[in-house]
Amino acid sequence: MKKRVDEIMSEIELIVACKKNEMWARKILYERYAPTMLSVCTRYCGDKETAKDILQEGFFKIFTKISEFREDGSFEGWIRKIFVTTALENLRKNRFVPLETEHKNTVENDDLSVFDKLSADDLHKIISELPDGFRMVFNLYAVEGYSHKEIGEMLGIKEVTSRSQYQRAREMLKKWLMVND
Repeated sequence: MKKRVDEIMSEIELIVACKKNEMWARKILYERYAPTMLSVCTRYCGDKETAKDILQEGFFKIFTKISEFREDGSFEGWIRKIFVTTALENLRKNRFVPLETEHKNTVENDDLSVFDKLSADDLHKIISELPDGFRMVFNLYAVEGYSHKEIGEMLGIKEVTSRSQYQRAREMLKKWLMVND
């Protein structure tokens, strides 16, 4: 059985070919990573059409900046960071206004069991219904693993505001789960 070229080509070979501006390599790279990165974009913007625009913008950045990838870390991680940054830039430019409210509650460990019961698709669906600020902070903290300090710096908000928005997002998600349970 003959394997397709894009199935056997290593990531390193693909990166080298993309750095040489090989169109066939760009096509393979796009096909390999677009589904995952579209999911990332959709988590941040909430709607599929805007996510597709962000996806295209993100791949444009990847193809113009691929020479900056130093191969000392995960390529998929490097790509993911570009897409997260592109999604955040899009939200700032088009509609996102951070909520500057403070909330002193902390997350309880037993809250996690509520979210553990959900499938990834169900969780993705309800996260997409959160207000922009809450959705961005929730994704950056819970999904991408950034600290509240890093999120504050990325979004231009206070660390305590990041914590507050994360907590409120969790509370909204829990209420939604209780109503729909």
